[in-house]
Amino acid sequence: MKIEILCTGDEILTGKTINTNYSHIARRLADMGLGVHWGTTVGDDRTSLLEAFRQAGERADAVIVNGGLGPTVDDLSQEVAAEACGVSLVLNDYWMTRMMESYARRGRVMPANNRKQAMLPANAEFIDNPIGTACGFAVTIGRARFLFTPGVPREMRRMLDEQVIPRLLALGGIRGVTKLKRFHTFGIGESRADEMLGSIEAFKQDGGIKLGFQAHYPQLETKLAVRGDDEADLAARLAPVEAEVRKRLGNFIIAEDEQTLEGVILGRLIAGGHTLATAEMFTAGNIAARLAPLPGAEKIFRRGVVARNPIELGLAGDVSAAAAAAIAQDQREASGASHALAVLMQLDEGADRPDFGATICIGIADAKGTVSRQARLIGGRDWVRVGAAELGLDCLRRHLLGLPVDERIDFERR
Repeated sequence: MKIEILCTGDEILTGKTINTNYSHIARRLADMGLGVHWGTTVGDDRTSLLEAFRQAGERADAVIVNGGLGPTVDDLSQEVAAEACGVSLVLNDYWMTRMMESYARRGRVMPANNRKQAMLPANAEFIDNPIGTACGFAVTIGRARFLFTPGVPREMRRMLDEQVIPRLLALGGIRGVTKLKRFHTFGIGESRADEMLGSIEAFKQDGGIKLGFQAHYPQLETKLAVRGDDEADLAARLAPVEAEVRKRLGNFIIAEDEQTLEGVILGRLIAGGHTLATAEMFTAGNIAARLAPLPGAEKIFRRGVVARNPIELGLAGDVSAAAAAAIAQDQREASGASHALAVLMQLDEGADRPDFGATICIGIADAKGTVSRQARLIGGRDWVRVGAAELGLDCLRRHLLGLPVDERIDFERR
């Protein structure tokens, strides 16, 4: 089945907005074994959009249209889709009621222009949006089935998984159910992960499970895509493979599926009845910013100190692993937290260059004492800043799980 992704909006066409929706849609389709043959971007222009719809309808079997479903005059997807189908727009009473009820629950009156979002082509199949005011719809233009989704990323992503992909699988005659299992790791690169996992029989050509990777520094996502007859079949096929992946990737796995590294850490702190304080140098408060907003963190996260230089953290001497451990202990005592994490950084001098880097020193303190870790990362200021925060969080995760905090990672340099 040939699929096209068609994204609309002047802000995307002109580069003012980075089109992350396209990359997400394309990746999810690939995970499901659905190939994308064309990717098109069209501005908020009626003539250009109509031409793009008609061209896509001639060459593709299915087209996912993203954007243009809002209430303003430059949102043209419904109108142009109706013109391409040769039908009029009609009011979808169900969606109109849904929108009005949504506004009423928030104590607001729905603006008159939102009525536009309930106007759909007369021959459209309704596609639900459980978390927004822009419903989706499907129509046939030419030889292709068009599925329309809103441009709001969180709405699009949920609709893609719950509404769009099942329709595409049915359209392509692909039976059964699918599942995507994800492992998030820190400390190993894509090539090393491939070496560690590539020999698993289930990943070979006729093994039935597709192995894939997505690198987004500092993490690597390892994906297992499988299709089966039903949920029980999926579980039976995935279980031994998941166990083998956990065994081979070992301590480098920081989270699975929808989990995050910071979420895993918070869960361990809550489970153990612990509290936390942090001290960060040159990370722009990245560690505190990832932990503090999480549900439940208000009872756990006691204090976060963000500094630009070691003097602000009470360090008079050089940055070192011992100094990081001492600062962690000071923060633990000052905050009354059960645990404290300190991440210090000694940057190279001068402008960014290929060998630019920093020495990262990490200290963790709890009731049993302190542990520390030192590593050198290179790659420019932003690269080492992000890497230092991730390394600090990973060391804390390892410490809470009883794993070694000094296990060497691929990103370290001597």
